[in-house]
Amino acid sequence: QVQLVESGGGLVQPGGSLRLSCAASGSIFSFLASGWYRQAPGKQRELVARIDRGGITNYADSVKGRFTISRDNAKNTVYLQMNSLKPEDTAVYYCNGRTMKDYWGQGTQVTVSS
Repeated sequence: QVQLVESGGGLVQPGGSLRLSCAASGSIFSFLASGWYRQAPGKQRELVARIDRGGITNYADSVKGRFTISRDNAKNTVYLQMNSLKPEDTAVYYCNGRTMKDYWGQGTQVTVSS
């Protein structure tokens, strides 16, 4: 049984930064991949960033160059550093871990507004 808990969301001004954390109750290395998804009101959940077991990362085009996903296996934690935030980044951000099934956190709200 794996539990994922996100933290670090909040309200920031455009151009600001946030760092999201996803703490797992089990080893994140057991995941085929770990990642961050987001869902804005009225929209489907979309992939933001992903990191696989080999450390290979993938980013949505909309966040490339602004967001960075990283992990600390010893701490069983995945991070998402978000810089140069835009209002369109406003969404609930979810942590994901993939094995033979998907594990999801409860989500953390990120609001970018002046």
